[in-house]
Amino acid sequence: MPQSEPADARMRACGVAEKSGAVQSLWLPRPRPPGPGEILLDVLAAGVGPWDLLPASGSWDVGLRLPAALGVEGAGRVVAVGPDVTAPAVGDLVLAHSAPLPGHSGLWAEQVLLRAADAAPLPEGLDPARAAALPVNGLTACQALDWLDLSSGMHLLVTNGAGVTGALALQLAVAAGVQVTATASPRSFDRLRHLGATDVIDYHRPAWPREVGRVFDAALTAAPGTAATAAELVRPGGRLCSITSDAPAASAELASTDLYVRPDAEALAVLADQLRDGVLDLPTEVLPLDEGPGAFDRSSKGLTGGTKLVLRVTGPASSDTMPA
Repeated sequence: MPQSEPADARMRACGVAEKSGAVQSLWLPRPRPPGPGEILLDVLAAGVGPWDLLPASGSWDVGLRLPAALGVEGAGRVVAVGPDVTAPAVGDLVLAHSAPLPGHSGLWAEQVLLRAADAAPLPEGLDPARAAALPVNGLTACQALDWLDLSSGMHLLVTNGAGVTGALALQLAVAAGVQVTATASPRSFDRLRHLGATDVIDYHRPAWPREVGRVFDAALTAAPGTAATAAELVRPGGRLCSITSDAPAASAELASTDLYVRPDAEALAVLADQLRDGVLDLPTEVLPLDEGPGAFDRSSKGLTGGTKLVLRVTGPASSDTMPA
């Protein structure tokens, strides 16, 4: 008779069993030992975002082999390293955005294989669940602003300024001396002004583009379908970056691009320090791993209200909301 599989050979996870299948709780084989350039992580917490809909449907190839856990960002403890890896070391706490995933399964699981080069050290004093909320949104905001190449005193328009990425971009831009106008719903006005927005515009108003009252040096569009309108508000020679894949064609008068986030451990380490030190405001709601399907549904439908959802893989199972 064949021997039964050891109880510890499988792990709890949340993901998809088949392409475009429902997101569900799963039991998956634990990852193989790490190879060259790889680390094995005991996942403490993992972020949930609207982009997770893309790997689940197969339209963003992050290397999943189904059935597999979703999740391309998170925080955890290194439990094994590949033969050539000198940092991080076993026992280190790290956070990361990694794609493609070398183990063909994501961070909504008890363990995951990552590229060592994608892992940033978790700053002392930063809770892993808060850290897990940061990588994709933080790197997207940072990389968008880098491409826009703004300097102090310039004027930036951010659409969906109350969204997680938009609010982080607003804060990073303000810290660099940029004047930021953001679109949002009225319930977010006070928060965005507190974060440093010079002006906040109600995007519900059909005439809001004509009411802005200025021409911008650049625009960062984080609301789907707003890039064409925002482009009309950018001065000749200005720049527009869309994170919703709807940037208009570049022209002699407008530099324009669609931005897709990439792993960057060095930039992530800086962002993590800023989050730990309270420089960045990032409201976070932490849920147990078995509530992953519901978190995925809320995130993919835009029902998070500017709060980042995080799955706590180990630790307390109760839901809690973390302040900024």
